[in-house]
Amino acid sequence: MALQVQLKAPNGRDITLPTGLFINNEFVASSSGTKITSVSPADGSEICSVEAASAQDVDTAVKAARAAFEHPSWADCAGRERSVLMHKLADLVEQHAPTLATLETWDNGKPYSVSLNEDLQEVLYTLRYYAGWADKIHGQTIPTTRAKFAYTLRQPVGVCAQIIPWNYPLAMAAWKLGPALATGNCVVLKPAEQTPLSILYFATLVKEAGFPPGVLNVVNGFGRETGTALVTHPNVNKVAFTGSTATGREIMKMASGTLKNITLETGGKSPLVIFDDADLEQAAKWAYIGILSNQGQVCTATSRLIVHESVLPKFLEFFKTEIKNTAVTGDPFAETTTHGPQVSQVQYDKILAFIDGAKKEGGKVGMSSVTDRAPAVPFGGVKQSGIGRELGEAGLHSYLETKAVHVNLGAKL
Repeated sequence: MALQVQLKAPNGRDITLPTGLFINNEFVASSSGTKITSVSPADGSEICSVEAASAQDVDTAVKAARAAFEHPSWADCAGRERSVLMHKLADLVEQHAPTLATLETWDNGKPYSVSLNEDLQEVLYTLRYYAGWADKIHGQTIPTTRAKFAYTLRQPVGVCAQIIPWNYPLAMAAWKLGPALATGNCVVLKPAEQTPLSILYFATLVKEAGFPPGVLNVVNGFGRETGTALVTHPNVNKVAFTGSTATGREIMKMASGTLKNITLETGGKSPLVIFDDADLEQAAKWAYIGILSNQGQVCTATSRLIVHESVLPKFLEFFKTEIKNTAVTGDPFAETTTHGPQVSQVQYDKILAFIDGAKKEGGKVGMSSVTDRAPAVPFGGVKQSGIGRELGEAGLHSYLETKAVHVNLGAKL
């Protein structure tokens, strides 16, 4: 059975897309025969179907990752060699960026120009940033007494489960893969069921770059089966998740059974505050980006606009003008489009329900976000917005264990 499909995208690009589960550098069929149908949010048409992992498939992927973690081809791979592999992967992503951006837009709905010029650039920056860290991870020597030599080692945690959201499929994968691979871990990655396509094409580039089998495995599937099997698997050492707070809570509960290391990024309810001495024209531009970036589908949504009452009327005029003059909704593959459809009918209906509820309460409605982020700067929330940090040097820490070693140089009892 051929686990690939020939596609012609709406922008005319011909794509050969693998549809299997990516395990041990090969695309394989699901043991259960279950499929996920990928749908274009632009018109509701079916793009293709891909294999959906069962609990048995997850077990196979975890075993492959564990075997790779212990195999000399990866376990003995020096930091400089991991860096070379990651740079090769980034170069391949750059070469294939138009295809990756096409797939991202096709099943996510964001404008092609955003996928290509923003999201893919973030993927490249992140991979190359962490490639630079791969040979700079080291322990310390710690002075104690002349009779003892003490030092620390920074070691990879092992097999990492990474669960990716649908709003930035490739960028969020890069945020998690970058530090995991740089530190020598192996990964089983589960994409969102709404956006399963681009990561499968990305997986072909991982193999082409020369990563050993099992270092990265991709298991598309439904959260209730694939996600649960992954989070509860006893041979998974770490779980990294981006998504809703409600799902984050469930992942914490499931991971607690084996005391897994976890990183959660669950978004929040951040305000955009505009004081009476602000540059209102600039404030309106930033509010526009916050309200409409990525169709409002951003986990760091500044979902509250708090404006000083003395400047509210003037600010609203600037704000309405900015939206009217800048936003263009429509076909996500059209060059002039700035905003495509929501990712799914479910998400669209949910937003309309929020709007109706806010109108009944007399509120003004906006779906907001903040786009200030860079791979070199730590990112993450507190309280119900998450646990741990991604990006920057801080993003490495949750993928490393610190081992302390004490060498007796002559102390006697």
